[in-house]
Amino acid sequence: MITSQDRAPTAAPATTAGSTPWTRDQARAVLDRAHDLQARVATVSAGRVATVTAVRDRFAAVRQDMLVRELVNIPVTRLREATDGRLRLGVLEKAGYRSVHDVYMATPAALEQIPGVGSQTATQAVAAARQVADAVKDGLKVRIDLDPGNTASTALLQAVHHQDQVERVCQPLDPHLHQLSSGLAACLRTAVPARSKVRMFFTGTARKVEIRAALTQLHQWTTWAATTGYRQRLDQATTELRQPEASSAVVWADFQRRSPEYYGVLERVAGLQPELAAAEGFLPTEIAERVRHQQLDEAFRRVSLRGYQAFGARFALAQRKVIIGDEMGLGKTIQAIAALAHLKAQGRTHFLVVCPASVLINWTRELTGRSRLAAYRLHGPERAAEFSRWVKRGDVAVTTYESLRQLPAVPPEIRLGMLVVDEAHYVKNPETQRARVVVATIARAERVLFLTGTPMENRAEEFRNLVGYLQPQLAGRLQGSQGIAGAATFRQAVAPVYLRRNQEDVLTELPDLVQADTWIEFTSSDLTAYRRAVQAGDFAAMRRAAFATGNPRTSAKLQLLLDLVAEAKDNGRKVVVFSYFRDVLSTVHTALGPEAIGPLTGSTPPAKRQALVDAFTAVDGHAVLVSQIVAGGVGLNLQAASVVVLCEPQVKPTTESQAVARAHRMGQVNTVRVYRLLAADSVDQRMLEILDTKARLFDEYARRSVVADSTPEAMDISETELARKVVQLEQERLARELAVAFNSIDDSIGDSVEDNGAA
Repeated sequence: MITSQDRAPTAAPATTAGSTPWTRDQARAVLDRAHDLQARVATVSAGRVATVTAVRDRFAAVRQDMLVRELVNIPVTRLREATDGRLRLGVLEKAGYRSVHDVYMATPAALEQIPGVGSQTATQAVAAARQVADAVKDGLKVRIDLDPGNTASTALLQAVHHQDQVERVCQPLDPHLHQLSSGLAACLRTAVPARSKVRMFFTGTARKVEIRAALTQLHQWTTWAATTGYRQRLDQATTELRQPEASSAVVWADFQRRSPEYYGVLERVAGLQPELAAAEGFLPTEIAERVRHQQLDEAFRRVSLRGYQAFGARFALAQRKVIIGDEMGLGKTIQAIAALAHLKAQGRTHFLVVCPASVLINWTRELTGRSRLAAYRLHGPERAAEFSRWVKRGDVAVTTYESLRQLPAVPPEIRLGMLVVDEAHYVKNPETQRARVVVATIARAERVLFLTGTPMENRAEEFRNLVGYLQPQLAGRLQGSQGIAGAATFRQAVAPVYLRRNQEDVLTELPDLVQADTWIEFTSSDLTAYRRAVQAGDFAAMRRAAFATGNPRTSAKLQLLLDLVAEAKDNGRKVVVFSYFRDVLSTVHTALGPEAIGPLTGSTPPAKRQALVDAFTAVDGHAVLVSQIVAGGVGLNLQAASVVVLCEPQVKPTTESQAVARAHRMGQVNTVRVYRLLAADSVDQRMLEILDTKARLFDEYARRSVVADSTPEAMDISETELARKVVQLEQERLARELAVAFNSIDDSIGDSVEDNGAA
């Protein structure tokens, strides 16, 4: 890998390099190596341009296809509006020109052939159609529907996939590619006479000095490229550039898994950007300008950011103590991690994340997966030991609101580079103990970032409390009336501390499908039920053990589900909850209370089934439908829902994808957010490990065989095989844990006996 220390040599001064003696054979050898390196650089540079051009051309084709569909659906009579009613369109309609698209594709000369259409009418009609087309084109929000039969979308995805793969290999070359491209060309032009003894004989002394300096520079560059591995990376990039585009099956499967990355490429390459003001939360110009100038170091970050996410991270850094209140699904966690990674690169050493227990494991996974920061979990029996390691080594400590109260005092010499408080509305009441301990921690931090998906403009008093923790002077100036005077007025008043973006404002590709694996740890009650199921070898009981108690206070999954539904309610979004098990659905339905519709199960008569869906759809605003996944996942249109909760992973991945497709389908106008509830160190984790291996094997198979294009179920695994394997793995794991526990007890008893004997 090329590092920042492996910088390409700069041009040597002619006065020193020009004195280097070069034989004709040496000169030719250097020139040959330089020409070879130049060809490699040119191949990579041209190839990257070609991949970018392919994305742009195919993106333009998709936009044109969308434009055509829009214009076809606009009746020709709408052209009157573009001409203040002056156009006579009855003759055009009678001649078969039904839509604006029909006129848009015509020429004035063609329209003049219609009896009753004069030159002026023909010219005005075509001009009006083009004016409408321009307006439609400006307002287009390009999105890629999940339709593998759409050839234009498939071609675009193939180009984006190829460009993404190429850039992964080429990005490490960037710091030197332009320097080599221009420098090699200039030096080769200067040094070319060195190939000929005759030309060198008739070359003046000053010119010979320049030629020798150029040869020296070419020698340094070719030697550097060979010894640092740069030439080898160029060859790897060339190999990737020459790879054929992936099959339609591969790119559609990859797009469904990584759609944000695809749209990120389109943002960078094809100019698919949301409106700047919306991406910047409609902040006042002076604040937005300050945020834009904030640097964002990516040395410790493993994830690329969407434009609005990068702005959010910069906002947190520039404004120092703030709230990011983006709507759920926009990646608030990623923005926080980006800010932490920047501060780490700038020399800060210690950071703290406080969050609900239900998302603690999610935070540690995201930190280690999306950054190069170490994460220390200050929760549970290892809390004290992890705290000591964090104090000594630095990076990010992650704890819960409850555990924060029990932690030792942070040594005075340690200054927190940033405190991140997730689900910050948990501390909206300053009289609570959790709020008081958070406020005390804020005093130790250089920067503070509150994260919450709850729209604060709906709760001005609570919001003023949060602002008071961060910027007391601003909170004092906030008046209750500003919270009810409208979002624009409210945002203007709180702009120094509050950034919120909505999905519709920044995700121009709507509807998107955003899937999140949300991990929890078993409560003691959950664990008791789970161990009992494992000992009995009961696969089904293992899968639903997390809901066995039916009490949110003793069921981590149930509490997380209720939190997700509550946040969706705050944002006015409909939710569909899926589970394979009827008793789980009954538990969920009871916990949700009267607002829940259902449960819809396999035994629900078809008429009643549709009636439940109709009732769910008819609700104005938030509603929850509880459904068995094998019933609601097939044959029903649930596009009214924009939040999907899967209570447990399914044996067949196609079961999940079919259920999600009930909401993420034609007619959906919101981003669909899918939450899969998972318990760490359990049947859930074992299932995902096995099924993920199957999925990767399927992708590799699909690359080689067109048969796989029509056989998505090839990646499924039989329920019997999976159940047997998972039960076996979990029984072995729990047996090992039990053995370790008994050994620890035996050691403790032995030590006690020895101590008593010595006494």
